[in-house]
This record gives sequence, C-alpha cells and structure tokens, in this order.
Amino acid sequence: MSLESYGVLKGRPKDWRYGTGRSPHFQILVHDGQMEHRIAVNVRSKVPPSELLYYVDENFDHPILSGLKDLDTGFNSLENKRELSLDYVRGELFDFSAMETLNHNIPGPDNDLNEKIRDYIKEAISTKGTVYAFGKRWGPETFLQDSCFGFRPGSGIHDIHMNQGSLKKWKDDDAPCHDGGLLIHLPENDRWVALFLAFQSQCFETDEITGHCREKKPDTESESATKNISESIESCQCVVSAGTVRVIAALVDPASDEPGLEMITLFNASPDDVNINDWTIVDANNRRSVLKGTIKAYSGVKVHLSGKGAQLYKNGGSISLFDEMGVMMYEVDYSKDDVRTGWMVLF
Repeated sequence: MSLESYGVLKGRPKDWRYGTGRSPHFQILVHDGQMEHRIAVNVRSKVPPSELLYYVDENFDHPILSGLKDLDTGFNSLENKRELSLDYVRGELFDFSAMETLNHNIPGPDNDLNEKIRDYIKEAISTKGTVYAFGKRWGPETFLQDSCFGFRPGSGIHDIHMNQGSLKKWKDDDAPCHDGGLLIHLPENDRWVALFLAFQSQCFETDEITGHCREKKPDTESESATKNISESIESCQCVVSAGTVRVIAALVDPASDEPGLEMITLFNASPDDVNINDWTIVDANNRRSVLKGTIKAYSGVKVHLSGKGAQLYKNGGSISLFDEMGVMMYEVDYSKDDVRTGWMVLF
C-alpha cells in the first residue's frame, strides 16, 4: 500500500528551524497565497546508521519541471499524475550511486545536513523563490495550531525522502512514483536546485509494482552459507528486545569540571542478566562510547564517560543505546531546562 495523500506542496518559503531532538526534522514555513504550511524534512534516521544519504543538484534540469511550474500554489495531489511524481529508481532524476552520507549536527559552521538545507532555503527566501516539497500531506487541522510555527489551522507535508525499498516497519509506505524530495526554483537566473534524501537502510533495487526490495538470490553456495549464518545471528539477537535495558538517569553537569565525571545510569528491567559487551552509547553529535560487562537482572550500572567518546551537553541533547548489532535499544533526550549542576537528570 502506497503513501496516502501523496503529492507536492508548492509555496513561498518564509521561515525555517533546525532539526533537533530525538526525531529531528528541518522545518520550513511556506505560504501558498492563502494559508501557511509546514514542511518537515527528516535529517536523521531512527534506524542505524543514523546519517541520511543525500544528493544535491544545484542546476537541476528534467522534463518534470515544465509541469511543476503550471501547478497551482498549495497542495497538489499526484495520485493520478505519475508524470509529475518522483521516483528515485526509475525517474532518471539523478545518479543514486552518487549519494553521500551526512550527519545532521556537526560542530562547526556550514558542515552538516541542517546547515546545507538552511542555505538553500535562505537563498529561496531572499530571492522570492518557490519551494516544491514532495511527500505525504497532513491537515488541515481546523482546531489545532502548528506545533512549530504556531499558525492555524495546522497543515503541512512530510516523508520528504525516498519512499520505497524500506525496512519491514515502513514497508506499507513503499510504492513506485511516490518518493519525496525538495525542488527549489530561484527566479533571478531561472535556476532549479534539487535535494534528494534516503535512509541507509533502504535499497535501490525495488519491485516495479510494490516498491518493495527485490530479494536477491544467492549466486554461489558461499553466499547462501553467509545468508544462513546472518539469519542465525539475527535470530539469536531476539532474546534481548528493545527497552529491556533503559537509560534512567544522567549526570549532565557535574559539580566539578574534572573530566570523567559525566555519568549515565542504565537499568535492566528483565528477569535475566544482559551481556552488554560491544553495546554503544551515542550522543546527539554521533560520538560513541563502547560498553563492556553484564547488567544483572533487576539491577542498574553506572557508566562514566571519559570525554573521549559520547558526551553530555548542558544545552540539551540525546542519549541513544545500541546493541552490538547496531539495533537501537533505548533513547532519551533532555533540554537545557532539565539540566541542574550536580544533579542527575531523570528519564
């Protein structure tokens, strides 16, 4: 089953916000001449690896453009307009093998995905450009104001990324000609900028009807054996499910500036001991600390951070816990207001 309410939102950008928190989305405020809308663009994946794949064409040219110019402003359904829809695999939009990964939050100026999107939106605002956002519509929500920009009624579009070849959890959203993306028309020199996004967990060999990943048949006995080993490993990991071990507290701002005093408390809520060898703690900037040892049943452990790996941030951040296979087991976030010098933040 494909995305419901698939289409393109056409409007003038007015404002923006960086993507932050547990599920960061870069937010864009647009106006269609009658009402406002919000575009929510994923800048981080919930599934590891968390960095998104992206491709930017700053001089985009494609037959789709002439049809887009003729669309009315506001949301336009594309359910019966395949000629205007995006398809990363079949649409000859770009060379998807040229996509690169990029973190959404890297210390320093002009070097992460948030800032890359920001630069194009700022240029569109200053030149009175037009944004075309492809994805899934929500709203109008008559009695609700927008959670980010505060306008009413709430309305917008999300899933601004590839929508085929997805993992099982999102498989129902797979379909050809239903991919998301951002196209920006800059009128000063009649130039188009295109931004395409995908998750590293998605595949680019998809079925022409369903949009699901094509199953690759092993070419050799060696490949078949490797697949069997992989399946055996995966089945063994089901013993420890997500949420078994939880992050329950963190000392974000110790009373002393001495390194190594930042601390995270993990708790095993299950009746069995849990081996956490090679598990990792990941912070909001994707810095990692590797764990060792075992957490006894119904018990907790304190993890002291050396400062060389994962770090805690006084202005707010997130703490993610992954098992040795890279599966997220638990995640929490905290704001600047939660942090108190010398006190633990409780989750």
